[in-house]
Amino acid sequence: MLRQRPFIVEVLTAAALIAAPFVLPYLGFTPATVNRILVWGLFGIGFDILFGFTGLLSFGQSAFFGTGGMVAAYLLTMVNFPYVTTSLFIGMIAAGVIGYLVGLIALRRTGIYFAMITVAIAEVFFFVEFNPLSAYTGGENGLPGVPAPTLPLGFTTINFDSDASLYAFLAFWYFAGLVIALRIVRSPVGAVLRAIRDNPLRAAAVGHNIHSYKLTAFVIAAAYAGFAGGLLGIMQGFMPPDAFTFDTSGQLVMQTAIGGAGTLFGPLVGAAVWLYLSDFLQTTLHLGAAWKLVLGLVFVLLVCFLRRGIVGGFQDLYRLAIQLAVHGPAVKAEPKAAAPAADMTAEEEQKATHAALAKAPAAEPMPALSRKADASAGPILEATGLTKRYGGLVANSDIAFSVKHGECRGIIGPNGAGKTTFFKMLTCEIEPTSGRIVFDGRDITGKSVTDVCQLGLTKSYQVNQLFTRLTVRENVTISALAELRGKFRLDMFRQLPKIAGLAEQVERTLALVDLTDRADIPVAALAYGEKRRLEIGLALASSPSLLLLDEPLAGMSPRERVEMVALLKSIGQGRTMIIIDHDMGSLFELVERVTVLQEGRVLVEGTPEEIKSNKAVQEAYLGGVLEA
Repeated sequence: MLRQRPFIVEVLTAAALIAAPFVLPYLGFTPATVNRILVWGLFGIGFDILFGFTGLLSFGQSAFFGTGGMVAAYLLTMVNFPYVTTSLFIGMIAAGVIGYLVGLIALRRTGIYFAMITVAIAEVFFFVEFNPLSAYTGGENGLPGVPAPTLPLGFTTINFDSDASLYAFLAFWYFAGLVIALRIVRSPVGAVLRAIRDNPLRAAAVGHNIHSYKLTAFVIAAAYAGFAGGLLGIMQGFMPPDAFTFDTSGQLVMQTAIGGAGTLFGPLVGAAVWLYLSDFLQTTLHLGAAWKLVLGLVFVLLVCFLRRGIVGGFQDLYRLAIQLAVHGPAVKAEPKAAAPAADMTAEEEQKATHAALAKAPAAEPMPALSRKADASAGPILEATGLTKRYGGLVANSDIAFSVKHGECRGIIGPNGAGKTTFFKMLTCEIEPTSGRIVFDGRDITGKSVTDVCQLGLTKSYQVNQLFTRLTVRENVTISALAELRGKFRLDMFRQLPKIAGLAEQVERTLALVDLTDRADIPVAALAYGEKRRLEIGLALASSPSLLLLDEPLAGMSPRERVEMVALLKSIGQGRTMIIIDHDMGSLFELVERVTVLQEGRVLVEGTPEEIKSNKAVQEAYLGGVLEA
């Protein structure tokens, strides 16, 4: 619906904001409460971009809320700066700059450590406001006398000096903030932020600079907080010191959770519920200090029974209704014709594999769009003296390894042979203790996994690393964006459909991995074999010069293995690949040469036939099973 009517959300929001002051009083909301809801809702939009869309839980937003508010209030009261709106923007910029500096520190850690750093920083700001800077902030008294905004029209001047008139001023800025946020989350930047929320490891592995995108979200949230803080001072006529307290950050988190994170409207709805109940419990029921206990119980119940919040719950109901209306009560994938049986014998599986390979179409190579394809002779990848030590344990020792352009190479070895460590060094997930890796003429030793992906070296993972809350198409889009835009770009107001070549790249990748018919299905609804194909699709979507596949057949049924082998044969035409797998029969059908690792060293290299007949390989690894 949103694709067909891109402005429906904005139109409905504008209509709701116009109707709110006429409807909400009949539901028990006072005009002052409605205005407070708008301020907290705007405050929450920025936090939702940080938490709901990027997955970063910050308890330090009060620092930016107070900073923006205090800077604006100081200009209006102590400096007598005459322009209210300009002061709001100056306060917002100040909060954004502080957010950038704080983000450089806080984002050095993830998870609970990131959250704790933000708590500590908020407490530091609270202390500074009350003590060293009390001459500028008013200390515990705050800054009184913040003037109401005015709007000069030439023939008259509109004064926003009452609750009713101030509502129009606040509603305008809330709507502007929401429109900007909608543009951000619908842009390529928004798509990458959602990918980081779901799987930051894979977002980096397909070529995105996740630290820079996280910092961007942090600054956006700080800027929203700073502007909302300035509006708080204007609404109340003074800037209160409690804007800096941890309680402010805590309320913001709870309001967003109640309303629904990752929805943009959740903070507004959560603020409405929170502030209404707060007023009702104190002024109507006269509960005194016990109102916090009751409100806390309400919060727990809402979070337990509506895990995605109020707005998230309505979104789920809407999607379910659409699904039932379009597809009926159940959606089932149509089985593929002539698929091999899941319980086939090893001999039957081998025959089916041969038949599938014979019928596998040759997939046209997908050249890199932002890199010049190099079809020159010689090695595309060359490792010399590659060694990795973990203390006294040597995982890999003095490995020499090279792969030519267009070659399909297999790597085998028993468990503990060092295959995974070797693969991770090649893709720069871990840095070698010693040695050198050259890819396409460039020394990539010590580079990040993001940088080497941008150069054209990409891998699929043994354990699926997908963006599970997104659809199949959105997963492939994330990878293609890194190829088309580079590892970091602030095109926050650009529309995804307007990116040249994106749709073609996504559709071509989906066709390569045979997922076109499942493109708009959530990843969580895919079968295991389909997820494995999507895992390879994420690597393919970045148009790699060299594709590394880590056990692509792992965990598959016989039927799925046959299908995957045919797929790998198809996409391997004209493409350089390195494959690790324990399925010897399938691997030998796919590759031209095989490297055997044993105890972290290269034991032998050769063609599949040479490896099968090699006595050292049979004794050290295969135990004679390939002796024939």
